[in-house]
Amino acid sequence: MIEEWNQFVLFAIVTGAGKGIGRALAIGAAEASADVAILARTLEDIQETAALVRDHGRKAYPLQVNITNHEEITEAVTRIKQEAGQIDVLINNAGMNIRSKAEDVTEEEWTKIFQTNLQGAFFMSQSCAKVMKESGGGKIINIASVAGQVALRTGVVYAATKAGMIQMTKNLALEWAVDHISVNAIGPWYFRTPLTDKLLQNEEYLQDILARTPMKRVGELKDLVGAAVFLSSEASDYMTGQTLFVDGGMTIYGF
Repeated sequence: MIEEWNQFVLFAIVTGAGKGIGRALAIGAAEASADVAILARTLEDIQETAALVRDHGRKAYPLQVNITNHEEITEAVTRIKQEAGQIDVLINNAGMNIRSKAEDVTEEEWTKIFQTNLQGAFFMSQSCAKVMKESGGGKIINIASVAGQVALRTGVVYAATKAGMIQMTKNLALEWAVDHISVNAIGPWYFRTPLTDKLLQNEEYLQDILARTPMKRVGELKDLVGAAVFLSSEASDYMTGQTLFVDGGMTIYGF
């Protein structure tokens, strides 16, 4: 059981919260005594996450939102403000990857990945920051990736979006510090999720991942929850513009 967040954290938004990392972060927020707005594209997934949040005695606000649609973002944040009254924490988790080699990337793939991973996170941050300013501040956490820091063998578009997210984190932190809004990022390596299970079942692929990881294991979702709780709490109040890599040591030397 995670220790309760201090009273600063009352309400959190998690995007891409229907399953995997996003679901774990939403449940982690509930364990830490926050009410949670759960945003994702698939209604069934967000309803399941909402039920798990409520199991921890917290309020859940499941909202079906296409993060690539600016109008839907604006409508969702407006509704959240009306129903919850404030936004203390935003976790920009929604993301995707298409593992194409550089010479095979299509314009459609490029646009889709950028709109989901970077454009969506920016406009969610923009909309939530306006609400946070009215209430005296807040915390924004971007789920980036080690791929934004070191070069990997596939997923050049994904890597470009995550590098952009790390730099966006710095710029937004600089601009909004005066408004008492901190902006930080978390950079995961491989974690066990529904999206990675098939890859990690390939023993050769798994051993390649472990060879790149000093701790010799893939991450468990609880490892990310701890980092998110820290960045959402007063314990990180003097920290902004940073990327916290939760990677088993992978970025110590990179590959």
